[in-house]
Amino acid sequence: MRALCWEGVNDLRVQTVPDPEILDSHDVILRVTMSTTCGSDLHVIDGLIPTMMPGDILGHEFMGEVVEVGREVKNIRVGERVVVPSFIVCGQCWYCRQDLYSLCDNTNPKYQLQQPLLGHHTAGIYGYSHAFGGYAGSHAQYVRVPFADNDCFQVPDGLRDEQALFLSDAAPTGFMGADFCDIKAGDVVAVWGCGGVGLMAIQSAYLLGAERVIAIDRFPERLALARDRAGAETIDYTAVDSVVDVLNEMTAGRGPDACIDAVGMEAHGTGLGYLYDHAKQALKIHTDRGQALREAIRACRKGGVLSILGVYGLMDKFPLGVMMNKGLTVRTAQQHGQKYLPRLLEHAARGELDPSYLATHRFSLEDAPRGYQMFKTKQDGCVRAVFIP
Repeated sequence: MRALCWEGVNDLRVQTVPDPEILDSHDVILRVTMSTTCGSDLHVIDGLIPTMMPGDILGHEFMGEVVEVGREVKNIRVGERVVVPSFIVCGQCWYCRQDLYSLCDNTNPKYQLQQPLLGHHTAGIYGYSHAFGGYAGSHAQYVRVPFADNDCFQVPDGLRDEQALFLSDAAPTGFMGADFCDIKAGDVVAVWGCGGVGLMAIQSAYLLGAERVIAIDRFPERLALARDRAGAETIDYTAVDSVVDVLNEMTAGRGPDACIDAVGMEAHGTGLGYLYDHAKQALKIHTDRGQALREAIRACRKGGVLSILGVYGLMDKFPLGVMMNKGLTVRTAQQHGQKYLPRLLEHAARGELDPSYLATHRFSLEDAPRGYQMFKTKQDGCVRAVFIP
């Protein structure tokens, strides 16, 4: 089959690789009908996530048609159209029983690569380095899905592929971020980043009862989507002296009730702090440019909630004292997609959530390297590049 492979830092190639096979009786094989880029992929492509190996297949946000099932798969049938969360879960361990699915104890066969840094390992994830299990990714004609009864969710007939695709990762990640905020009637939520996850966080905050959502970004086309499609008020951080000051003005001096960081370790910004971060990251002295997260911490009202969705590694100048003195509640995780997907499918089926507008650009799988380049550089207003094998 054909697949998009990582061959080194910023070196992506579409190559012929072996077809996946059933390795366990709980596996299924999907014919991938759509997969999409994700901002966290850029950390892998840029070499900020270690333990990638040449030839590894990228991609973790996808859907497809079941073409083969293991003998112990009970709920999934050949021919069904399914969407699959990015994290692989067993459904039986203590963490899965607590709905903490991305922390599953049993699906990362290479957990020893994570433990020196994290102390405890995460679940496995498709196409995201050997430290996260070494699983083949979804930018391919076919993909193996382990624990299929837990990880495959049937797509209702009334939903188009573009509506279901982003329920794999962008929508559940954004919804989880809003859920973490413990939103109450009248709350104001601020969201840093208007990519796919940030846009889904905005819409999810409204679904959960927020009165106002304020979105921060610098790209006019993304800010327009935040206003016109997601209903947010917007701030172009390049057009103001201080995002924190503007947020205070917009909230009667108190600050937002909750702040969601949907940016992560490669945040852009302005000023000397950003230049300092950029230089240290380029020199591999640390992994993270943390301007968005620091702004969110400073902006959040006293006693508010900070929800961190962006992927991070090692950051210096972390304002822990600000968080402590302001009494912030901090919640963060990789996405627990299996918890949220049933509800999101219901929202989508009722017309309350349609993420299809995220698919700004479509490519064949053979053109995937060009799609990632457009996505990375945000050429032509690219929010998400979708690949159709």
